[in-house]
Amino acid sequence: MAQGQFVVVGEALVDIVVPQQGERVSAPGGSPLNVAVGLSRLEVATLLVTSLGDDEYGDLVARHATDSGVVLSDDSVRTGGRTSTATAHLDEHNAASYDFDLTWEIAPQTLPETALGVHVGSLGAALRPGRDAVLDLVRQAESGFVSFDPNIRPAFVTDKAAAWADLLEVATSARLVKCSEEDLEVLRPGEDEQVLAAELLASDNTELVVVTRGGDGATAWRDGGRVDVAAPPTDVVDTVGAGDSFMAALLAILAEWDLLDGGDGSLDALDDGRVEMLLHGAVTAAAVTVSRRGANPPTRRELPATWPS
Repeated sequence: MAQGQFVVVGEALVDIVVPQQGERVSAPGGSPLNVAVGLSRLEVATLLVTSLGDDEYGDLVARHATDSGVVLSDDSVRTGGRTSTATAHLDEHNAASYDFDLTWEIAPQTLPETALGVHVGSLGAALRPGRDAVLDLVRQAESGFVSFDPNIRPAFVTDKAAAWADLLEVATSARLVKCSEEDLEVLRPGEDEQVLAAELLASDNTELVVVTRGGDGATAWRDGGRVDVAAPPTDVVDTVGAGDSFMAALLAILAEWDLLDGGDGSLDALDDGRVEMLLHGAVTAAAVTVSRRGANPPTRRELPATWPS
């Protein structure tokens, strides 16, 4: 595996989980935080660029990140600031819907020389004013490796066409774009997934588009066609953080294969067998997360010894 640090940029907050029965539970969350924790637990050195208040919730998030080995950027804690929250309401099938109390602003960043790559997504790549600093960092990393998971939150989408244009502005710099089928349905309802994948792949930078389908597995799209994998049978406790575990696993596998810095080739050079292995490793990690409460991604030791195969 190449030496260096993977840089994850975006919101970190506290998830307040409200189940159909039982007491609510507060826990660290936010898609970029979850990806950073998932990456670090899979033994990839990770730097998280985020925005926390110097309050009780900020302390909770910082401890969670550092306990998993994530390094926080020096300016992540804002003096006098408030840490954002997201309230996840679980339905009878334990699927989550969210209410947010969120602010997002970060200072301009300089990409570390040791960066293996940059991952951005979710509200951190969508909400201004912080989005502007995220876009600047993405452009700094564009000649290397950028991954993007829009992780659309419908409550923040007021104009679908504008939101899709914003998505494309980030996606065109990313070698790997991961979306859920729900993301695509929110922004481009009723449209053919193959057409949308082709639109994302039209960028000179984008080599692989992955669409997740929850319990129905995932599909990878590239110029050479598509590869599908099924999700393993799992007793679902809740789905909080499942997509983030999937994303972290994709990046960890690519790091292990030395494909973040172009060492052994590029993503579009992967054959179907390797793409299938990549997706299988990701759905395996996500299955561990959905089998337990909250955004609790697996460590490398919790996965099969032969993972990702």
